[in-house]
Amino acid sequence: MKSKKIIFILFLLVAILQLLAPTKMIYDQENTLKNGKALKFLTEPIDPNDPFRGKYIRMNYDINSFNTKDTIWERKQEIYVYLNDSLGFATLKTVSKTKLEIDNNYVKAEVSWYDNYNNKLRFNLPFDRFYMEESKAKPAEDLVRINNRRDSLKTNITFAMVYLNDDKFVLENVFINDVSIKYLVGK
Repeated sequence: MKSKKIIFILFLLVAILQLLAPTKMIYDQENTLKNGKALKFLTEPIDPNDPFRGKYIRMNYDINSFNTKDTIWERKQEIYVYLNDSLGFATLKTVSKTKLEIDNNYVKAEVSWYDNYNNKLRFNLPFDRFYMEESKAKPAEDLVRINNRRDSLKTNITFAMVYLNDDKFVLENVFINDVSIKYLVGK
Protein backbone atom coordinates (compact mmCIF):
# COMPACT_ATOMS: atom_id res chain seq x y z
CA MET A 1 0.00 0.00 0.00
CA LYS A 2 2.85 2.39 0.85
CA SER A 3 4.63 1.70 -2.47
CA LYS A 4 1.43 2.58 -4.38
CA LYS A 5 1.34 5.95 -2.61
CA ILE A 6 4.99 6.61 -3.47
CA ILE A 7 4.40 5.65 -7.11
CA PHE A 8 1.32 7.88 -7.23
CA ILE A 9 3.21 10.82 -5.71
CA LEU A 10 6.09 10.31 -8.18
CA PHE A 11 3.57 10.17 -11.03
CA LEU A 12 2.03 13.47 -9.89
CA LEU A 13 5.46 15.12 -9.61
CA VAL A 14 6.43 14.02 -13.13
CA ALA A 15 3.07 15.21 -14.50
CA ILE A 16 3.50 18.60 -12.81
CA LEU A 17 7.05 18.96 -14.15
CA GLN A 18 5.85 18.14 -17.66
CA LEU A 19 3.27 20.91 -17.40
CA LEU A 20 5.70 23.43 -15.90
CA ALA A 21 8.25 23.25 -18.74
CA PRO A 22 5.95 24.42 -21.57
CA THR A 23 4.20 26.84 -19.20
CA LYS A 24 7.57 28.49 -18.42
CA MET A 25 8.41 28.70 -22.14
CA ILE A 26 5.06 30.34 -22.90
CA TYR A 27 5.41 32.71 -19.94
CA ASP A 28 8.90 33.80 -21.07
CA GLN A 29 7.68 34.53 -24.60
CA GLU A 30 4.60 36.43 -23.43
CA ASN A 31 6.65 38.38 -20.88
CA THR A 32 9.14 39.37 -23.60
CA LEU A 33 6.30 40.49 -25.89
CA LYS A 34 4.70 42.49 -23.07
CA ASN A 35 7.78 44.05 -21.46
CA GLY A 36 10.41 43.88 -24.20
CA LYS A 37 11.66 46.60 -26.50
CA ALA A 38 10.29 46.25 -30.06
CA LEU A 39 12.84 46.79 -32.83
CA LYS A 40 12.56 46.33 -36.57
CA PHE A 41 15.41 44.51 -38.33
CA LEU A 42 15.83 45.02 -42.08
CA THR A 43 16.11 41.71 -43.91
CA GLU A 44 17.74 39.93 -46.83
CA PRO A 45 16.27 36.70 -48.33
CA ILE A 46 17.23 33.00 -47.94
CA ASP A 47 14.93 29.92 -48.13
CA PRO A 48 15.41 26.69 -46.13
CA ASN A 49 13.39 23.88 -44.55
CA ASP A 50 13.76 22.11 -41.19
CA PRO A 51 12.50 18.51 -41.31
CA PHE A 52 11.83 18.48 -37.56
CA ARG A 53 10.34 21.92 -36.93
CA GLY A 54 8.69 22.65 -40.27
CA LYS A 55 8.76 25.33 -42.93
CA TYR A 56 10.18 28.72 -42.20
CA ILE A 57 11.50 31.87 -43.75
CA ARG A 58 15.22 32.23 -43.14
CA MET A 59 15.86 35.78 -42.03
CA ASN A 60 19.15 37.37 -43.00
CA TYR A 61 19.65 40.84 -41.52
CA ASP A 62 21.52 43.86 -42.75
CA ILE A 63 22.98 44.17 -39.22
CA ASN A 64 25.48 41.31 -39.38
CA SER A 65 28.93 42.86 -38.97
CA PHE A 66 30.86 45.25 -36.77
CA ASN A 67 34.08 47.18 -37.49
CA THR A 68 36.74 46.46 -34.87
CA LYS A 69 40.53 46.34 -34.60
CA ASP A 70 40.28 43.50 -32.05
CA THR A 71 41.37 40.46 -34.07
CA ILE A 72 40.94 37.82 -31.37
CA TRP A 73 37.57 36.24 -32.13
CA GLU A 74 36.74 32.55 -32.29
CA ARG A 75 34.25 31.04 -34.69
CA LYS A 76 30.93 30.23 -32.90
CA GLN A 77 31.99 32.35 -29.92
CA GLU A 78 29.06 33.85 -28.00
CA ILE A 79 29.04 37.65 -28.12
CA TYR A 80 26.73 40.44 -26.99
CA VAL A 81 25.35 42.68 -29.72
CA TYR A 82 24.08 46.02 -28.37
CA LEU A 83 21.49 47.89 -30.40
CA ASN A 84 20.10 51.40 -30.77
CA ASP A 85 16.57 52.29 -31.74
CA SER A 86 16.64 54.61 -34.74
CA LEU A 87 13.05 55.51 -35.65
CA GLY A 88 11.93 52.02 -34.63
CA PHE A 89 14.64 50.27 -36.64
CA ALA A 90 17.55 48.49 -35.00
CA THR A 91 21.02 49.93 -35.54
CA LEU A 92 24.26 48.56 -34.19
CA LYS A 93 25.72 50.28 -31.12
CA THR A 94 28.58 47.98 -30.17
CA VAL A 95 29.66 44.34 -29.83
CA SER A 96 31.29 42.85 -26.76
CA LYS A 97 32.73 39.53 -25.64
CA THR A 98 31.25 40.11 -22.18
CA LYS A 99 27.97 41.55 -20.98
CA LEU A 100 28.12 45.32 -20.51
CA GLU A 101 25.99 47.27 -18.07
CA ILE A 102 25.02 49.94 -20.61
CA ASP A 103 21.39 48.91 -21.26
CA ASN A 104 19.15 45.94 -21.96
CA ASN A 105 18.83 46.42 -25.74
CA TYR A 106 21.14 43.55 -26.56
CA VAL A 107 21.03 40.06 -27.92
CA LYS A 108 23.46 37.18 -27.62
CA ALA A 109 24.82 36.27 -31.04
CA GLU A 110 27.40 33.94 -32.52
CA VAL A 111 30.62 34.88 -34.32
CA SER A 112 30.78 33.74 -37.95
CA TRP A 113 34.29 34.96 -38.71
CA TYR A 114 36.65 37.91 -38.46
CA ASP A 115 37.67 39.57 -41.72
CA ASN A 116 41.29 40.75 -41.17
CA TYR A 117 41.41 42.63 -44.45
CA ASN A 118 38.41 44.87 -43.66
CA ASN A 119 38.64 44.68 -39.83
CA LYS A 120 35.06 43.40 -39.67
CA LEU A 121 33.56 40.95 -37.23
CA ARG A 122 30.77 38.96 -38.87
CA PHE A 123 28.09 37.42 -36.66
CA ASN A 124 24.73 35.62 -36.81
CA LEU A 125 21.73 36.92 -34.90
CA PRO A 126 19.79 34.13 -33.14
CA PHE A 127 16.32 35.02 -34.46
CA ASP A 128 16.96 33.91 -38.02
CA ARG A 129 13.94 31.62 -38.51
CA PHE A 130 10.33 32.69 -38.85
CA TYR A 131 8.14 29.57 -38.81
CA MET A 132 4.92 29.52 -40.75
CA GLU A 133 2.15 27.17 -41.77
CA GLU A 134 3.62 24.78 -44.33
CA SER A 135 1.37 25.86 -47.21
CA LYS A 136 2.20 29.56 -46.67
CA ALA A 137 5.96 29.38 -46.03
CA LYS A 138 7.03 29.07 -49.69
CA PRO A 139 4.77 31.90 -50.98
CA ALA A 140 5.95 34.07 -48.07
CA GLU A 141 9.59 33.32 -48.86
CA ASP A 142 9.01 34.17 -52.53
CA LEU A 143 7.35 37.43 -51.52
CA VAL A 144 10.23 38.37 -49.22
CA ARG A 145 12.78 37.47 -51.90
CA ILE A 146 10.99 39.57 -54.56
CA ASN A 147 10.73 42.55 -52.20
CA ASN A 148 14.40 42.34 -51.20
CA ARG A 149 15.70 42.65 -54.75
CA ARG A 150 17.85 45.72 -55.29
CA ASP A 151 15.41 47.30 -57.74
CA SER A 152 12.45 46.95 -55.35
CA LEU A 153 14.36 48.13 -52.24
CA LYS A 154 13.60 51.70 -53.31
CA THR A 155 9.86 51.14 -52.87
CA ASN A 156 9.53 48.17 -50.51
CA ILE A 157 10.81 47.74 -46.97
CA THR A 158 10.93 44.22 -45.56
CA PHE A 159 11.63 43.88 -41.86
CA ALA A 160 11.25 41.53 -38.91
CA MET A 161 9.61 42.76 -35.69
CA VAL A 162 11.68 41.43 -32.79
CA TYR A 163 11.03 42.04 -29.11
CA LEU A 164 14.09 42.13 -26.82
CA ASN A 165 14.01 41.81 -23.05
CA ASP A 166 17.41 41.25 -21.47
CA ASP A 167 18.77 38.08 -23.08
CA LYS A 168 15.37 36.89 -24.32
CA PHE A 169 13.88 37.65 -27.72
CA VAL A 170 10.75 36.90 -29.72
CA LEU A 171 10.58 37.20 -33.51
CA GLU A 172 6.93 38.22 -33.64
CA ASN A 173 6.29 38.79 -37.33
CA VAL A 174 7.71 39.75 -40.71
CA PHE A 175 6.37 42.78 -42.57
CA ILE A 176 6.55 44.18 -46.07
CA ASN A 177 5.73 47.90 -46.10
CA ASP A 178 4.12 47.59 -42.64
CA VAL A 179 1.78 44.77 -43.75
CA SER A 180 2.15 41.37 -42.07
CA ILE A 181 3.54 38.59 -44.27
CA LYS A 182 0.86 36.30 -42.80
CA TYR A 183 -1.82 38.64 -44.14
CA LEU A 184 -0.14 39.04 -47.54
CA VAL A 185 0.11 35.29 -48.20
CA GLY A 186 -3.32 34.61 -46.69
CA LYS A 187 -5.11 36.78 -49.27
